[in-house]
Amino acid sequence: MRIRRNDMVMIITGKDRGKTGKVIRVMPDREAVVVEQCNMVKKHQRPTQKNPNGGIVDIEAPIHVSNVLLLDGKTGKGARVRVKLGEDGAKVRVAAKSGTVFD
Repeated sequence: MRIRRNDMVMIITGKDRGKTGKVIRVMPDREAVVVEQCNMVKKHQRPTQKNPNGGIVDIEAPIHVSNVLLLDGKTGKGARVRVKLGEDGAKVRVAAKSGTVFD
């Protein structure tokens, strides 16, 4: 996957289209990411020792990785990402249009 934890991304489809946020969690097996304060859903929680009342809480739900774009710092827009070899031979993520290096 070309998106990693702590990356800033922009959501391009769904109810949160146009919102930006930081990636909290990456799930490569499901090809999904969890973005901070985006794709919020209600979850019913039963009472526990930590939360004796239980209740309904808002949590972030996973979003498929095809529905987010990495946010380009140079242009401020979403950018498709290519992987190229850097000068030292390591793989580097690069924005397709602007050429901004993310790593």
